Amino acid sequence: MAHLLGAQSVRISVGSRLLLDDVTLGIGDGSRVGVLGPNGAGKSTLLAALAGAREVDGGRVTRSGDTRVAMLLQSDGFAPGDTVRTAVHGEAPEHEWASRAPVRDIHAGLLADLDLDGPVSALSGGQRRRVALAAVLTAPADVVILDEPTNHLDVEGVDWLARHLRARFNGPGGRASGALVTVTHDRWFLDAICTNVWEVVPGIDPGGGRPQVAGRIETYDGGYAAYVLARAERARQAAVAAVKRENLLRKELAWLRRGAPARTSKPRFRIEAAEALIADVPPPRDAVQLTAMATARLGKKVLDLEGVTVRYPEAGGAGEREVLRRVTWRLAPGERVGVIGVNGAGKTTLLRLLEGVQEPDEGRVVRGATVRVAALSQSTHELDALADKRVVEAVAAVGERVSVGGRELTAAQLVERLGFTRRRAWTRVGEISGGERRRLQLLRLLMTEPNVLLLDEP
Repeated sequence: MAHLLGAQSVRISVGSRLLLDDVTLGIGDGSRVGVLGPNGAGKSTLLAALAGAREVDGGRVTRSGDTRVAMLLQSDGFAPGDTVRTAVHGEAPEHEWASRAPVRDIHAGLLADLDLDGPVSALSGGQRRRVALAAVLTAPADVVILDEPTNHLDVEGVDWLARHLRARFNGPGGRASGALVTVTHDRWFLDAICTNVWEVVPGIDPGGGRPQVAGRIETYDGGYAAYVLARAERARQAAVAAVKRENLLRKELAWLRRGAPARTSKPRFRIEAAEALIADVPPPRDAVQLTAMATARLGKKVLDLEGVTVRYPEAGGAGEREVLRRVTWRLAPGERVGVIGVNGAGKTTLLRLLEGVQEPDEGRVVRGATVRVAALSQSTHELDALADKRVVEAVAAVGERVSVGGRELTAAQLVERLGFTRRRAWTRVGEISGGERRRLQLLRLLMTEPNVLLLDEP
């Protein structure tokens, strides 16, 4: 397997936090790697370093010859005036890309229902994601790096992407053809495409002035199912080792309590070994505790859609497209509703109507007198204005204290319950990971004590 891309003793820091240290990895021709790990562990940062989009603080990232890398980010960076065509192909003439069979397959799988000359700004979140994917997949690249490619995609889109990636990186007749590295929380997608799994194990901040423990990468062969089995076996072995360590520690402590004999070098050596064993207690990992926050009282009437119709203008001014037609629907107290549908069907439009930020073209939306709505949007753009604030300050801006289970908690205590260490809680919002931004966004919403919660791709 020819080497394409790799990392040698790489060290990565974000601000004062040591994220990863002494990381050595290799990506060969035909590799399809899935990257797993909790929010804030460093998955996106690792991918950016491999793609050359950020510098490493130690070690080096290596590329074989003229290896080309294309990367899909979690957020889309389209220019304001981009059309679907220019976003995917730039200014390249149509005959250059339309004559290539792989590009035609990408158009059929991702762009078939989109107007190539329509503006990207008019598309739904899922449609914009498909355009961004198409731009990366059509780019000439030997290594494709995808950061959360299944975000905002419907079931059909995820299925097509898995089939396309398997075919592309297997190559004709099963021969290796380039490499893929992807971060995703979609277990089916991982099992469908991956030949290897990298688990990013987060570092630990033990506090008390003790040095940070940097994160590391553990590698596994096979897809997600094989990873789960191998990880369970490693956990079993670690548990056996922990039991042996506890038995030895109990024996050494009993020996120390009896009093070590004096004037010989052997007891001194044994005392030092026992002290080292006692000191070598692994610090606990960050804990995430979900708590029931207070909510405002909700009456019998919640939200009703009555004969609602919503239209959007077609690209080029060629008429209008009805997304919802004469919809009547009533949301009752205590209901938990899941909204599904293909990209562009109107899921986000429905939530915007319920939130009250969009009015229907026909019909009406009736809200109960006691309804207090909070909406989690697809993006975390609400936090952009808080980029220079600390995580604790961003929470305190909503409320210094909040009632949880009959107790009053401060903003700092809430942030710690949500999995931020004390040092991490004082990190700037602009420096935290995408998953941590999502958690912070949700916490700020829950602190407003809503009684109707709308979650768009949580």
